[in-house]
Amino acid sequence: MDGKEKKSFLGIALRGIGMGAADVVPGVSGGTIAFITGIYEELLETISGLKLGLIKTWRKEGFMAMWREGNFRFLFALFTGILISIASLAVLIKYLLATFPIHLWAFFFGLIIASVWLVGKSVKQWNVRNIAGVVMGAVAAYFITTISPSQESNHLFYIFICGSIAICAMILPGISGSFILLLLGAYTTVLGAVSGLIDALKASNWDLVFSNGLLLCVFMLGCVVGLISFSRILNWLFKKAHDFTVAILTGFLIGSLNKIWPWKNIVTPFIKHEGEPNEELIALVEQNISPSAYPDAARAFNLQYNHNLPEENFLWISIGLAIAGIVLIIILDKVGKPKKQA
Repeated sequence: MDGKEKKSFLGIALRGIGMGAADVVPGVSGGTIAFITGIYEELLETISGLKLGLIKTWRKEGFMAMWREGNFRFLFALFTGILISIASLAVLIKYLLATFPIHLWAFFFGLIIASVWLVGKSVKQWNVRNIAGVVMGAVAAYFITTISPSQESNHLFYIFICGSIAICAMILPGISGSFILLLLGAYTTVLGAVSGLIDALKASNWDLVFSNGLLLCVFMLGCVVGLISFSRILNWLFKKAHDFTVAILTGFLIGSLNKIWPWKNIVTPFIKHEGEPNEELIALVEQNISPSAYPDAARAFNLQYNHNLPEENFLWISIGLAIAGIVLIIILDKVGKPKKQA
């Protein structure tokens, strides 16, 4: 691998790290990061091109010929970054969601607002059809964000199904695979298996390594099946109706803002492992409220459920973080896209 190839590999891996970080958060899509960094259509084209014919190429022309034909170097770099990000950030993101939820959601709210502009500007011509696509996408995404999550399940077949469904959302800008996992009742199970596997490896607890590793393998198998199937549909749509497809994706981003609004009143909570050291609050039903109304709502919730939600709205810090998210997207738009090969 020469210097140019190494630079390209590192650039794709960094994009994968960004995608992995986004996919860990229930409300932000790795597909958004892929789109704004200019690799979205190549990702769809590459994944949809995976077929049994590649094995024939391997037999007739050798491994490297198959490697080049399937664009596996791109996939290897990208998924290396995604796995590194998920493994290293799963614990951190889980901590931030529990400790600084308003700050984290404000930052991602800024990311999505800027992404609406960035994705939308790739539509070459705004006409009635494409505007209708935006409305359709926004309504669909908004409806998804209003669905109440299911309770957790760790049955392996169910985890496989969850993986195959969630991965479809992970490659859609605006629809979060993590949020779909939350709706299906598998988010904390999968995220817990990631952090649990890391802890088990550190402690050399091989029983937990096996159980967590098996669950993650089944989940990833479901992801592979869903990814290959859904990417072919999306790739076909991009080729047949590019602007209309992008318009729908822009609508998805707009509709997803409902989920990412930082200030929420928890209407229906679910306390997992109540009274135990690993007690965890899961919001089954939430209601968006104004920053000024948040302190009273949080205070009332804490009194009713003996919990410790932050009772400050952190308004100015949140505005600053949202602006930081917007600036980050603008920077990614300017310098993040790969240069076209001569």
